[in-house]
Amino acid sequence: MAAGAGAALAMAGSAIAKPAASPAPTPANRKNLKILILGGTGFLGPAVVDAAKANGHKLTLFNRGRTEKRIGVIEDVEKLNGNRDPKLLADDEDKQSPLGLSEIEAAIKGGATWDAVVDTSGYVPRIVKASAELLAPAAQQYVFVSTISVYANNDRPNEDESAAIATTDTPESEEIQQLYGQLKALCEQAAEAAMPGKTTNIRPGFIVGPGDPTDRFTYWPVRAAKGAGVSQVSEWGSEMLVPGTEEEPIQFVDVRDLAKFIIHCIEQRHVGAYNVTGPQSGLPVGDFVKACREAGGKDAPTPVWVPWDFIQEVEGPVDTTIVIPGSGETGGFHRRNVGKALAAGLTLRPAVETCKDTIAWWPKEVARRDRVGKQMVEDAKAAGKPAPTLGEPTRLRVGLTPAREKEVLAAFRTKTSKAPETPAKAPGG
Repeated sequence: MAAGAGAALAMAGSAIAKPAASPAPTPANRKNLKILILGGTGFLGPAVVDAAKANGHKLTLFNRGRTEKRIGVIEDVEKLNGNRDPKLLADDEDKQSPLGLSEIEAAIKGGATWDAVVDTSGYVPRIVKASAELLAPAAQQYVFVSTISVYANNDRPNEDESAAIATTDTPESEEIQQLYGQLKALCEQAAEAAMPGKTTNIRPGFIVGPGDPTDRFTYWPVRAAKGAGVSQVSEWGSEMLVPGTEEEPIQFVDVRDLAKFIIHCIEQRHVGAYNVTGPQSGLPVGDFVKACREAGGKDAPTPVWVPWDFIQEVEGPVDTTIVIPGSGETGGFHRRNVGKALAAGLTLRPAVETCKDTIAWWPKEVARRDRVGKQMVEDAKAAGKPAPTLGEPTRLRVGLTPAREKEVLAAFRTKTSKAPETPAKAPGG
């Protein structure tokens, strides 16, 4: 697998019985709900806030309060401060800041209840267990945002929520980078154990669109737009390297569509596990690149399709981000069955819309990264600490640099130009 693709695959998302169908929507009034979001200020969190507000629900956000210092204050929500880890303070430099889940515990003792909890920030089973057990008597539903990386196998197309789940011999480990999918699976089980029959496990694929801090999806439309007016446009060539073939699949979910589905599951009291990515059977990468180029405008680069065998053999890393081989050990990753979520009400916008909105958002993100970077330097200086090493804010965090792209394309052309021609068959041969 190309360098970078394995890490992206692991971080996107024992056999289990096929999950039962979700119960029919309750006839009770599901408007004006009270929803507690654990997190709420990162990437998915604000989208869930927006989706909930759009439907008139009342929100409480629980977090450390750090992210809002960088992104701005979220208005019209109740706020509780603390730390997902019961052992830690909200702010480790402020000994007076709330400890762990203490403010949630105090709110519950004061009579607070919620129709649902949305856990957007759970990665360690111990921590999810703590919040789910605390909230069990005060909440009617626990929506845990998991990942399709919980599955044991990625080589089998069209597997649904009944597929085998990844396991680990070290369930007590909290090494998220190494055991991302396995720990998420254990988090699901911890939530279900605390609130049996009241847990909804949302298993997204790659979450994409405006606000994505990873650049895994962003790389492609911004590359097609030659930097979207921010990156050094002159450095990008008129040809764009794309791995594999046009027919291979790719799946992802716009963060806004995911957020709407989460709120929909709360309103309809859908429980159980749901694969949330799309489209069903995967979007051909050729169509994805077409959407990127349409969003990129008239000067969008021409795609050059480079076979996976060359990418895997060429000297040096070739970061293809969310585009991964559509066969072999990753042949089923972008072919997850999402029929259950679609039947439950998941809707997916066209890829070109997500691409256009991502390109429009990118200059704002560059400005934010520049502002945050400068503030980090000032904060370090004020604290007497070494200044952090910052990247160029206009540079995408993943994907090919302009120089590396040109280098790999040149190597590919050199190899193909030296390849011997296939002898023509004799007539009738």
